[in-house]
Amino acid sequence: MQWKVWVAIVAASFWPGAAQAAWFEASSEHFVIYADDSEKDISQFAEQLERYHSGMARALGSQLSVPSPSNRVTIYVVNSEREVRTIYGEGSRYVGGFYVPRAGGSLAIIPPVHSSTGDATITMIPLLHEYAHHFLISTSSTAMPRWLSEGAAEFFATSRFDKDGSLWLGRAAQHRAGELFFAPDVTASDLLDPEQYERRKHGGYDAFYGRSWLLYHYLSFDPARRGQLSRYLDLLRAGAGQREAAEEAFGGLQKLDRDMDLYLKKGRMTALQFPADSLHVGTITVRALGAGEAAILPVQIRSKRGVGTEDAPALLTDAKAIAARFPGDPAVLSALAEAAYDAGDDKAAIAAADAAIALDPRQVNAYVQKGYALFRIAQGVQGAQDRPAAFKAARAPFVALNHLENDHPLPLVYYYRSFLEQGMKPPALAVQGLIRAVELAPFDQGLRMDLGYAFLRLGRSEEARDALTLIANDPHGGALSEKARGLIAHIEADPKWDGHEDASAAAASSGG
Repeated sequence: MQWKVWVAIVAASFWPGAAQAAWFEASSEHFVIYADDSEKDISQFAEQLERYHSGMARALGSQLSVPSPSNRVTIYVVNSEREVRTIYGEGSRYVGGFYVPRAGGSLAIIPPVHSSTGDATITMIPLLHEYAHHFLISTSSTAMPRWLSEGAAEFFATSRFDKDGSLWLGRAAQHRAGELFFAPDVTASDLLDPEQYERRKHGGYDAFYGRSWLLYHYLSFDPARRGQLSRYLDLLRAGAGQREAAEEAFGGLQKLDRDMDLYLKKGRMTALQFPADSLHVGTITVRALGAGEAAILPVQIRSKRGVGTEDAPALLTDAKAIAARFPGDPAVLSALAEAAYDAGDDKAAIAAADAAIALDPRQVNAYVQKGYALFRIAQGVQGAQDRPAAFKAARAPFVALNHLENDHPLPLVYYYRSFLEQGMKPPALAVQGLIRAVELAPFDQGLRMDLGYAFLRLGRSEEARDALTLIANDPHGGALSEKARGLIAHIEADPKWDGHEDASAAAASSGG
């Protein structure tokens, strides 16, 4: 799973003649898709993704409530895998698509997908893999070990969509065959003991993903191993170390490794089938983008992925040029507001957002960008009387957004921050709102870090530890996981510590 912050720029040439292209938006319960495709194909793609979501829910016995519109996963389909890797930036050699989890704005960037019936195509598998991560994080109260996270994602990604609407999950991972048979081996002991794996790694590409899939598939279907995976998870939840839990649940790891090899060699493997009438799809709506929306789409994608201070002015110039051509398009003006905010021009961001809202009061992104800009202005206000008024004004767009979309997480986040950034103790209602925001967007680890700090400040160290442990154990958490581990160590050394000296380090990834 790729969670790296994006710093590359998408060249406008990636969308030659975008304003003239037949861009469509498909909207369903859990996804929003933008693609230069036919109406029939994008509708089928959305239907397959909803079937996939429903199949995962049935397979895992985990149901997610329908997210608020802005908390769905937005999928941008670009022209090729090469463009995906260019967008991803450094370290993209093996990236075929990627996903960024963010409260109120999770997105995936993928190459063109052939959504025909049959086995998931090689271009669709990365998206199914990443959405499996999104689903698993949203339904789990504990962080998965890396092998389990990747093995489960590979297990679900190897899907088949039959013509009659039925779905297969857990098919053989044919796309991992070369890795399993020719890449440097990774033993069961390596998978289940991260420290051993790190000691054995010598760089380059190995069979970690393939072997993780194999272990998950084997434990899921082999009768002799029935119940062992659940036992392993129970032991981890109880605080056992990864190797300790594995040895108690699975027995000898050398034997497990031999059994995995035999399971792979036997050839034909079991899979899960779900008939069409057992899967929920819901309503799918498809619309053609207007000329302005299509023209601004490259800017929108660049903004949503994030631009640095060096690149933001050029992006704003592009947005202004498009807005000059489509001055009455609220979607264009919303994108202009975001580009202006990224470039540090708060007044321009507010003006563009106000213009968008005047044309279309349901332009969610306009409220968000206006709120971001007003918050940044309020942070610079120094007067004892003026500062509270400035933060009250900054809350207003988020209050309006909350009325428009009650379960959008950002109004809850910024209500809490409006007190914190004034040096005030957030009231209980604000803290409860932050807790609710994490419930709505459990995949946003930066937001969860904010919650950990909130509990520390309130003297609720056990709850802080619980929130931080999920981040600390995230195998993809990077620097944020390292920070969480340091905070947990501090709590264990001093249970009364309130995190005060580290307060400036708390910054949710869901922010502007």
